[in-house]
Amino acid sequence: MILHTTIPQELIFPQESNMFTQQTTVEVNGISLIVEQEENRYRIIRLLSSNPNDYLRSELLPGQYLSI
Repeated sequence: MILHTTIPQELIFPQESNMFTQQTTVEVNGISLIVEQEENRYRIIRLLSSNPNDYLRSELLPGQYLSI
Protein backbone atom coordinates (compact mmCIF):
# COMPACT_ATOMS: atom_id res chain seq x y z
CA MET A 1 0.00 0.00 0.00
CA ILE A 2 1.31 3.43 -0.94
CA LEU A 3 0.09 6.56 0.83
CA HIS A 4 0.68 9.93 -0.82
CA THR A 5 0.21 12.33 2.08
CA THR A 6 1.87 15.15 3.96
CA ILE A 7 0.82 13.69 7.32
CA PRO A 8 3.73 12.24 9.30
CA GLN A 9 3.95 8.46 9.47
CA GLU A 10 3.68 8.54 13.27
CA LEU A 11 0.17 9.99 13.04
CA ILE A 12 -1.01 7.41 10.52
CA PHE A 13 0.65 4.41 12.18
CA PRO A 14 0.93 5.20 15.91
CA GLN A 15 3.49 3.30 17.94
CA GLU A 16 1.12 2.40 20.79
CA SER A 17 -1.66 -0.02 19.87
CA ASN A 18 -3.51 0.61 23.15
CA MET A 19 -4.46 4.02 21.76
CA PHE A 20 -7.24 2.37 19.73
CA THR A 21 -8.65 0.28 22.58
CA GLN A 22 -10.27 3.37 24.12
CA GLN A 23 -12.17 4.20 20.91
CA THR A 24 -15.66 2.96 20.15
CA THR A 25 -18.29 3.51 17.47
CA VAL A 26 -21.60 5.15 18.34
CA GLU A 27 -24.54 6.28 16.25
CA VAL A 28 -25.98 9.77 16.72
CA ASN A 29 -29.07 10.73 14.69
CA GLY A 30 -28.26 7.99 12.16
CA ILE A 31 -24.62 9.08 11.75
CA SER A 32 -21.80 6.78 12.87
CA LEU A 33 -18.99 8.35 14.86
CA ILE A 34 -15.76 7.01 16.33
CA VAL A 35 -15.52 8.46 19.82
CA GLU A 36 -13.27 8.25 22.87
CA GLN A 37 -14.81 8.29 26.34
CA GLU A 38 -13.64 10.92 28.82
CA GLU A 39 -15.49 10.69 32.15
CA ASN A 40 -19.23 11.03 31.38
CA ARG A 41 -18.90 12.47 27.88
CA TYR A 42 -17.45 11.41 24.56
CA ARG A 43 -14.96 13.23 22.34
CA ILE A 44 -15.48 12.81 18.59
CA ILE A 45 -12.43 11.30 16.89
CA ARG A 46 -13.79 10.59 13.40
CA LEU A 47 -17.03 10.95 11.49
CA LEU A 48 -18.07 7.90 9.42
CA SER A 49 -20.53 9.10 6.81
CA SER A 50 -20.89 9.07 3.05
CA ASN A 51 -23.01 12.24 3.13
CA PRO A 52 -20.83 15.33 2.56
CA ASN A 53 -23.33 17.55 4.40
CA ASP A 54 -22.65 15.66 7.65
CA TYR A 55 -19.05 16.91 7.59
CA LEU A 56 -20.29 20.52 7.58
CA ARG A 57 -22.27 20.15 10.82
CA SER A 58 -20.40 22.03 13.55
CA GLU A 59 -21.70 19.77 16.35
CA LEU A 60 -20.09 16.72 14.67
CA LEU A 61 -16.59 18.09 14.11
CA PRO A 62 -13.68 16.03 15.48
CA GLY A 63 -12.70 17.32 18.90
CA GLN A 64 -16.27 18.24 19.89
CA TYR A 65 -17.80 16.62 22.97
CA LEU A 66 -21.06 14.67 23.15
CA SER A 67 -23.08 13.93 26.26
CA ILE A 68 -24.64 10.51 25.78
